[in-house]
Amino acid sequence: MASTGLTSPKNRSISKLRLVLYGISVFLILALAWLAYNYQSLKGQANVATAYGSHIACSCRYIAGREMDNCKRDFEPGMEMLSVVDDPTRKRVTASIPFLAQATAERRGTYGCIVLNDDEMKAE
Repeated sequence: MASTGLTSPKNRSISKLRLVLYGISVFLILALAWLAYNYQSLKGQANVATAYGSHIACSCRYIAGREMDNCKRDFEPGMEMLSVVDDPTRKRVTASIPFLAQATAERRGTYGCIVLNDDEMKAE
């Protein structure tokens, strides 16, 4: 039987699958490289966002007296990843972005809401 040089449909589908897998692999490698290169910038932005979010939510909740669901409307566009947890016994609000940053703001009498630093958080 003579070979015509054509590949069978089965071989063509395997080579297309292999091409797709190579493309996905290249994309994932580039995405991970971009993430590694920009990690410090992303972490810094996450720190600012959580500090801002905890302060705004704390002020809304404990100074303005609004409910937490209502306070989330005060956030800027792009802060959808921010999760906010209320601690009414301590009058604190903790905002976090998973795996990147977390900040806590506390109502302190006439001073209003302040963002707690690491030493204040450890003093508990």
